[in-house]
Amino acid sequence: MLASLRVAAPDWPLRLVSAADGPLSARARDLGVAVAVVPFPPAVARLGETGSADSGGAARFAAHVGLAAGGIAGYIGAVRDALSAFGPDRVHTNGLKMHLVGAYASNAPVVWHIHDFVGARRVSRRLLRWNVARCAAIIANSDSVAADVRASLAPGVEVTRMYNGVDLARFSPSGERLDLDALSALPPAPAGTVRVGLVGTFARWKGHETFLRAVASLPDGTPVRAYIVGGPVYQTDASQWSLDELRGLASQLGVLDRVGFTGFVDRVDSALRALDVAVHASTSPEPFGLVIAEAMACGRAVIVSAAGGAAELVTPGLDALTHAPRDVGALGRAIAALAHDAARRIALGDAARLTAERRFDRARLGAELIKVYEAAGAPTAAVAARG
Repeated sequence: MLASLRVAAPDWPLRLVSAADGPLSARARDLGVAVAVVPFPPAVARLGETGSADSGGAARFAAHVGLAAGGIAGYIGAVRDALSAFGPDRVHTNGLKMHLVGAYASNAPVVWHIHDFVGARRVSRRLLRWNVARCAAIIANSDSVAADVRASLAPGVEVTRMYNGVDLARFSPSGERLDLDALSALPPAPAGTVRVGLVGTFARWKGHETFLRAVASLPDGTPVRAYIVGGPVYQTDASQWSLDELRGLASQLGVLDRVGFTGFVDRVDSALRALDVAVHASTSPEPFGLVIAEAMACGRAVIVSAAGGAAELVTPGLDALTHAPRDVGALGRAIAALAHDAARRIALGDAARLTAERRFDRARLGAELIKVYEAAGAPTAAVAARG
């Protein structure tokens, strides 16, 4: 988004307020974007609604909110100071915590960019609904998320659907390919091996277990080596697998010698190009599925868990294969089919690249964002009152 705005509005001063100083901050600075790092207090950083779908989980989350309340109030003040030092005309928030923080910390119009299904998050849904009047505009990253926002926050609320963008020059079929075997401390794969990988964080709903079980279901002699690319990144409680858990599961399934664990990789494009087949195996509806769009841009054959926003991105049989979430057998059959059909892998990858060029080019983002910012207008009465 920042890169696209730099092209569309080169004279605009831009600032990123981030809760951590990591790769995102470094990339923003490379674009000439001013960065203010305002770290979450530990109690706020650990606050997450994973596992709170039942009433007991929601109650535990509400209790955690109460314990973190002091930290939240202090954090809002710290973000307010960071914003005041910059004096923005618009504040664009990403992430459920930041939507609420921005609503109270900013005197400028606030644009919520919602990347998650809020309907399943009982406490977050209520908090956002109570504060939606403080928001000047809402963006959703898929039609599925847009529909969920309308149903969860207010039936008449206006939501702009804006697909995530991909840097098509970076995510392309040509370029560096990582040595996934070396990163995984595995011997080189035999000639003719088809490399199949799941790229993503270790969030439990990303489908690592489904992927490993699908690999274990492959008929003997299927020329596949599987890779899990990524690692744990979240600070919230009980939200992700550990590497030891995934290795243990692979061992139980008898596939540890056929699965490489690369750990975190900074160059996702190079990892995707090293695969013959990219697997998306999320067990819950995906709000968007950025790695799907990135793999398609890299010209990879993609297998997609067809639910939520992910199902919007592909045309089954044309530019991807699909399977139902958690359907180990269907995913295994799709992997096996592509492992034995190089021509089909190439055809799917070529079609996927064309789809990415048509739908996910990040160059369009700047103009689309500027329209939203212009339409956001003055702050709502609720926000103005905070001034």
